[in-house]
Amino acid sequence: MDLSPSPRQRELIGRARELARERFAPRAARHDREASFPFDDYDDLRAAGFLGLCVPERHGGLGASFETYCLVAEQLAQGAGSTALTFNMHCLCMMMVGELADLMPMSSAARERHEKLRAQKFREVVEAGAYYGQPHSEPVEQGQTDTALSVGGRRFGTTAKKVDGGYVVNGRKFFVSLAGCAPYFATPAIRIGDEPWIERTLYLQVPKDAPGVSFPGEWDPMGMRGTVSRDMILQDVFVPDDGEVLPPGLFGALYNAFPHVSPLTFSATFLGLAQAAYEYAVGYLTGRVEGAPGLRTELPEKSHAVAEMMFALESARAIYYRAISEARPGAPPDAVQRARAAHVAVQRMVVQVTQEAIRVCGGRALLKRFPLERFARDARAGALMRPWTEDIVTQQAGGAALGLGSGAPAA
Repeated sequence: MDLSPSPRQRELIGRARELARERFAPRAARHDREASFPFDDYDDLRAAGFLGLCVPERHGGLGASFETYCLVAEQLAQGAGSTALTFNMHCLCMMMVGELADLMPMSSAARERHEKLRAQKFREVVEAGAYYGQPHSEPVEQGQTDTALSVGGRRFGTTAKKVDGGYVVNGRKFFVSLAGCAPYFATPAIRIGDEPWIERTLYLQVPKDAPGVSFPGEWDPMGMRGTVSRDMILQDVFVPDDGEVLPPGLFGALYNAFPHVSPLTFSATFLGLAQAAYEYAVGYLTGRVEGAPGLRTELPEKSHAVAEMMFALESARAIYYRAISEARPGAPPDAVQRARAAHVAVQRMVVQVTQEAIRVCGGRALLKRFPLERFARDARAGALMRPWTEDIVTQQAGGAALGLGSGAPAA
């Protein structure tokens, strides 16, 4: 088993590392302080061709696979966690439209139409620098029916009524990263009708300035402040037929076949955050950080703590790399269980490492001129992100192990 990056992966990892450290990192504190969206980071992503990272090469993109994207995202997060987390929304959309759609069964007519529609969307990403948010979370209580259906832990409260030439969409989303900032939002919705629910799942392209779209509310969170994740209201929003991001029914089928698709991409950001905290702590203790006193006292205690941080980081990275190497639609149950284990391992580890980095560096690490307190605040967001919060995925893993049914991935 060889989990070493390929030459192409190493190239993209290097380019991402350069962007993160030279461009993103110097601006991260300002965006965190202001809770402002990093448009300047996205200008750099556009200039580097990274908005097309997960667009297939035949459509002018860089053709990164699911695994490659995760390796790249880990690097980007070391410069700015918020930027990496919002970029995840865009890249996950591109992978769903491209690589993952190609792995899903669909009729020849549906595939032909999807190829035509996605070519237009890919072209706008590559040539015009468009990017997407993904408003998935909804304030709907699980267990409701009719307008709210549960899909692999997701919640459906957004409805789409079929009309001539398109759909009329109504719903409310929350924690919408890139709210009011991305040109487009790829939103799940359920078409009103009597057919089986999975056939009625839709994934629709909604422009940010479409009539009926608004982004109300304040954004002043503890961490991941640069994601600008306000609410999104869709009130009688018309989406034309060619605004279908995926063929009808494919969104629900994809998440049933690949329940760990978004959790594993989220985890890449938090793995990168932990790496940044570890490297900064080492730099601080050895006097390589400006304003740091260096390692003067308590050498045995601090060296032991640094070693424990490294052990936790490398252990989580090992299982995470294994999980992304075997991630795909229709993965066997043991691979899904490893994905659950990897996701929880990363979420627990990032809190441990970022907190420990503050402790070993001492009181100055609490000062905002150093990034460790920001890393620790950002790290807390990981265990709360749906569809796999730490509580949900732990329950699923235990249920699957005991054969209770609810934890097993749907066929």
